[in-house]
Amino acid sequence: MDALLTIWNSLLGATGTVGAAAGGVLASNTKTMDMAQLMAMAAALGWASGIRLYLVVFITGMAGMLGWLPLPAGLHVLQHPAMLAASGAMLFVEFFADKIPGVDSLWDMVHSVIRVPAGAALAAGVFGADSATMGSVAGLLGGALAATSFATKASTRAAVNTSPEPFSNIAVSLVEDGAVMGMMWLATNHPVAFGITLAIVLILSIWLLVVLLKYLKAIWRKLSGWFTNDDLAMTP
Repeated sequence: MDALLTIWNSLLGATGTVGAAAGGVLASNTKTMDMAQLMAMAAALGWASGIRLYLVVFITGMAGMLGWLPLPAGLHVLQHPAMLAASGAMLFVEFFADKIPGVDSLWDMVHSVIRVPAGAALAAGVFGADSATMGSVAGLLGGALAATSFATKASTRAAVNTSPEPFSNIAVSLVEDGAVMGMMWLATNHPVAFGITLAIVLILSIWLLVVLLKYLKAIWRKLSGWFTNDDLAMTP
């Protein structure tokens, strides 16, 4: 029995040592994050919020709570249990709402006044606790990135909704889920590669946005022509 107690106490001591060492490593990583890493995190939070706000809040907070990602002080609120519960619940709802034709565009319309300010706030939170100036700059950039990604997403979903089958909506939604998680991972692990990828994504987004707007205008003109012809046909 004494031998078992000795082994148990040794295991507890080793666990405490490992935990303290891990905490020290995380604290060290937080202190040594350079400007490129912080800017990548701010840009990723802003860009991804325009597509999947609740997914961004939930996975960032969960990563911080589990010790996988040393969050800046301005983002510690994301790992609070109440915030995780709220963002997790909204993520569950959004996951299914975003894959139903028509409902996805309605969901985007409702969140048009939420995602862009939230993206700006999250980006600003990366620096806000340490530098008001850098927090303001990050907020402006994060808001612009959120607006760009949201406009591209909303236009894409509106164009996809012109197809009567539901499978394209589900496929596009799953691609968006994967893109958000992939970009978040890239920003926190390879900030330079993330910056290059983001620049390419932004160029493609602007091009796609122009193409989609032309397509939606053509659809609108065709629908307007149908209604005009129907009105003329009904006129005695």
